[in-house]
Amino acid sequence: MAVKNTAQVIIGGKIITLGGYESSEYFQQVANYMNRKLSELSEMPGYSRQPMETKHTLLSLNITDDYFKARKQVETYEQDLQQKDQEMYDLKHELISLKIQMEEARKTEQDAIDQKNRLEGKVKELEKELDEMLK
Repeated sequence: MAVKNTAQVIIGGKIITLGGYESSEYFQQVANYMNRKLSELSEMPGYSRQPMETKHTLLSLNITDDYFKARKQVETYEQDLQQKDQEMYDLKHELISLKIQMEEARKTEQDAIDQKNRLEGKVKELEKELDEMLK
C-alpha cells in the first residue's frame, strides 16, 4: 500500500502543509504552479482591488482553463498516437505482404531457372541425337 506523504509549501506567501500519496517534489510543483498563476493574476490591472472571493474565482477559472486546454491536448496526442499505431499496423501488414510476394517471386524465378536448365539439357540431348543421326 502506498505511503501518505506531507510537505510544507509556500503558496501566496503562506506556508501550507499538503498531504497525499504524491512525492514532496510533486507538492512543490503544485505550489510553484499556483504561485505562477497568482503572479499572473496580480499583474492584471485592477486585480488587487477585487474582493477575495473574486480573486479566488479568477484563480479557479484560470486553473480550470489550463486543465481543459491540457486535456484537449492529451486527447489530440492520443488521437495522433492511435493514428500512428494504425499506420504502423498497416505498414507492418504491407511489409509482410511484400515479403510473401518476394518469396513467391523468388520461387517462381527458381522454377523458371530450373525449367530453363532442363530445357537446355534437353536441347543438348537433342543436338547430340541429331549429330549422331547425321553421321
